[in-house]
Amino acid sequence: MSTVQYDSDPKNLALSEPTKYKPEQLKTEEMLINIGPQHPSTHGVLRLEVITDGEVVVDVVPHMGYLHRCFEKHAEALPYNQIIPYVDRMDYVAAMNSEHAYVMGVERMLGIQEQIPKRVEYIRVLVAELNRLASHFVALGTYGMDIGAFTPFLWMMRDREHIQRLLEWTCGARMLYNYIWIGGLFYDLPVGFEERCTDFVNYLKPKLKELEDLLISNKIFVDRTANVGVLPLELAINYGITGPMLRGSGLKFDLRRVDGYSVYPELEFEVPIGTGEMGTTGDCWDRSWVRAQECFQSVNIIEQCLKQLTIDHRRTREFDPREMVPKKIRPKAQDLYVRAENPKGELGFFFRADGRSDIPFRCKARACSFVNLSVLPEIAKGHLIGDLIAIIGSIDFVLGEVDR
Repeated sequence: MSTVQYDSDPKNLALSEPTKYKPEQLKTEEMLINIGPQHPSTHGVLRLEVITDGEVVVDVVPHMGYLHRCFEKHAEALPYNQIIPYVDRMDYVAAMNSEHAYVMGVERMLGIQEQIPKRVEYIRVLVAELNRLASHFVALGTYGMDIGAFTPFLWMMRDREHIQRLLEWTCGARMLYNYIWIGGLFYDLPVGFEERCTDFVNYLKPKLKELEDLLISNKIFVDRTANVGVLPLELAINYGITGPMLRGSGLKFDLRRVDGYSVYPELEFEVPIGTGEMGTTGDCWDRSWVRAQECFQSVNIIEQCLKQLTIDHRRTREFDPREMVPKKIRPKAQDLYVRAENPKGELGFFFRADGRSDIPFRCKARACSFVNLSVLPEIAKGHLIGDLIAIIGSIDFVLGEVDR
């Protein structure tokens, strides 16, 4: 992690930051270029130390730590249920998915995961898949803008706004929800939510096809992303890469299928993988294509959840989404790791409970954005500086989760 160091003389307030490369180490034809930490194409406060030979990237070193959230230390000072709002602020583009992973972990420690009502589980998956769509819309929209296409960004933000309004109607917040609670939900779905969500799904289906035509199949987009930033499958596995990045490299690995948590085993959906259709398997285009296809699959999952909620689990006055919410959350002494498939990859939480307190002794987050960003130096070498921006965007990370 990059840290700011002050000169030993207190009168000298000039800041200096550590770098991997010193000027005397560079060859005559090489340059050291700093990109960020406020560059719009770095998706947040990330500093890249780039060594170039002309326009060719020789090496790139990511420096993190400019947006430290202190999530893990906050979590070790708060009761389990009060940590959920802090979970929201890691990957703030996919807060529902992050809440789902965290809550499942605490429920397993308490041994109540089998007692959660089916309606609660279907609502959790419904809102998580809506949030997965919103996250992928941000990823694809901003990625198009990174490499020069502005219209897809406007279209994606337009459609994402519908999702934001649905989720805001559900819990009162647009991005940081605190909706999925340990043992249940903050509240049941509003009356009429299922009907309005169905209308949105019917509206969105042709829009997703337009996205494919406008961006993914666009000749300029293909030329900018095919055969760029190729991530071989073996390298992806060795680095612990997960999510669309791993599936873009050709491995059909999705925790919703592999671990089969919540009601995902009862739902039908495909796991798209990259095949090198436009270039080499594992390139930037494959990663973007996988995200676009996952949008279709999320719509399919949402439709199935809506069907279950409206037919098999009809709303009744007796239904209480907080029925299984524990009044006191004090797990037995144990260590537990739980993981879930977030839009960006595997989000995991490691808990250590001492059995005496309602505050975790240790809470460690395995952030997919952090792990996926670590492979950047490997897949960026030898590309042009303009391609470096395309590679960064194809990783799809959020710095709130990297600097957790």
